[in-house]
Amino acid sequence: MEEESIRDNFVLVYELLDEVMDFGYPQTTDSKILQEYITQEGHKIEAVLRPPMAVTNAVSWRTEGIKYRKNEVFLDVIESVNMLANASGNVLRSEIVGAIKMRVFLTGMPELRLGLNDKVLFESTGRGKSKSVELEDVKFHQCVRLSRFENDRTISFIPPDGEFELMSYRLNTHVKPLIWIESVIERHMHSRVEYMIKAKSQFKRRSTANNVEIIISVPHDADSPKFKTAIGNARYAPEINAIIWTIKSFPGGKEFLMRAHFGLPSVVSDEIDGKPPIQVKFEIPYFTTSGIQVRYLKIIEKSGYQALPWVRYITQNGDYMLRTN
Repeated sequence: MEEESIRDNFVLVYELLDEVMDFGYPQTTDSKILQEYITQEGHKIEAVLRPPMAVTNAVSWRTEGIKYRKNEVFLDVIESVNMLANASGNVLRSEIVGAIKMRVFLTGMPELRLGLNDKVLFESTGRGKSKSVELEDVKFHQCVRLSRFENDRTISFIPPDGEFELMSYRLNTHVKPLIWIESVIERHMHSRVEYMIKAKSQFKRRSTANNVEIIISVPHDADSPKFKTAIGNARYAPEINAIIWTIKSFPGGKEFLMRAHFGLPSVVSDEIDGKPPIQVKFEIPYFTTSGIQVRYLKIIEKSGYQALPWVRYITQNGDYMLRTN
């Protein structure tokens, strides 16, 4: 956004602000609705401009008259693992931050009902022994009927069109490191240093971690890097003073080794005495750490059309640090 573009479109910006705020109170803030006020060929419009239906509609996040040839719903359960573990493998801090994101391409004004393996629901219906999760800090999109959720834990809503985040949640739970790293650093007469890094996946064999990045800090004056890896590719990133070991596909229940050798031009370098944490980045498709499951996703619309729901689970790294000293 530039000053010149704001000057050229001052009237439009002013009108948009006028729609967003009414006597100092937020009125319409949905970007999809505000886009209806913007037209590329406004000077050619002959009909009288009217406010979008959604402005006066009870369902302000969705316009009427939406039509699709193929009705589909895509639902992604994405979880990030935040973890800090010490060198002995004890987890000092861990939590799971999750979100349910949707892409909706449905005709008309459909009502969706989503059921999860929610612990509160299972206990209230006498299924407390079933595998369930206890969700904390749950936040919903404005389309969710909160009263319905509080009564029977059913997530019922008329969805916005396109992509949006339905809900987010957090779980304070003990999680073992999904990818555990062991490091051995050998220093030779202040002139060179060798790293031996072992990575072990601690999830089930049927799952696979993709695009794994293991980031190991090295002294700022290290040079002449040499690497030997059993899998993947290792490179020196001098801009962050680190080794980056990338593994495209890391199956569960496996362990791999990487060796690195650096020269140290400085006479004395004490940075290796205290080993900084190792950072791990990864993504595991079709897998959730918390065990959350979508039990059902029902689509109800008065015309009775058939729609295809697609559900996907993804686990990612969040703040994932492993201390090695």
